[in-house]
Amino acid sequence: MSTPAAYNIPNLLTYGRILAVPLIVLCFFVEGRLQSSDFARWSALVIFAIASITDFLDGYLARIWNQTSNIGRMLDPIADKLLISTALLLMAADTEQTIAGWSLWAAIIILCREILVSGLREYLAALKVSVPVTQIAKWKTTVQMLAIAFLLAGPAGDKVLPYTTEIGRILLWIAAVLTIYTGYDYFRAGLKHVINE
Repeated sequence: MSTPAAYNIPNLLTYGRILAVPLIVLCFFVEGRLQSSDFARWSALVIFAIASITDFLDGYLARIWNQTSNIGRMLDPIADKLLISTALLLMAADTEQTIAGWSLWAAIIILCREILVSGLREYLAALKVSVPVTQIAKWKTTVQMLAIAFLLAGPAGDKVLPYTTEIGRILLWIAAVLTIYTGYDYFRAGLKHVINE
């Protein structure tokens, strides 16, 4: 008897990524309660790193095993956005001010782009138009994940590798610039369908 599509391994990895979100929130809650906890920071980083790896694995396994499904196509981008948005919001609100000042603008750019592109994709899906993910968009995601990983380590990481937080902020700005470029790319590709409609 074959496994239902909803319970195949690629989809289970996607569910795992969604479950990682409250675990990362819990790490920040623990850090706040203990005033400063390196263990909470490292735990959040490990959870985020594992979740990021599943982002690559679920799509890759779905393709090579021919296990693509509608639920996977729907939940994969949602899981990504939940993970990234939650991490950015937590670090903007944390007591260590991991993301503060000008870095907040980079986080806002990334969050706004994710919302706008999601809206565009939903609209185009209703028109039965798919906008393929470009190579530069994949690079943007990679840089974004790296930036968040460095920032999650934050003050705990600074004790091991000096300027960990600063490296994370620089990578966040690089991700923001790539975000603007890829967002423009998506809107340029999708706008002609919107105008034609």
